Amino acid sequence: MTCNDKIPELTNGEFDKFIKDGVVLVDFFAEWCMPCVMMAPVLEDLCDELKGKIKIGKVNIEDNSELASKFNVSSIPNFVLFKDGKIVEQIIGSMTQEELGEVIKGYV
Repeated sequence: MTCNDKIPELTNGEFDKFIKDGVVLVDFFAEWCMPCVMMAPVLEDLCDELKGKIKIGKVNIEDNSELASKFNVSSIPNFVLFKDGKIVEQIIGSMTQEELGEVIKGYV
């Protein structure tokens, strides 16, 4: 998977398949959320930095409220880290690339 503005936006239909295998970071966001917008380039850089080790996807909570509800997303940005389909971390709020990278690297 290439990155650079190619982080896929997931919907209910493809979500389970996307998170099934390996380490996957899912960004729950909304377009009106300024911290979410600020995190987009951080995620793209992490995608490049960890290429082949992790998949990154995003879920628009406005369009996919069922997924947001399923994972108890009440504050955004909200990052859920999965390993082989199971939640291993949930991180709320914006942070630096280094901070988010450190959390992820503990699972890859």
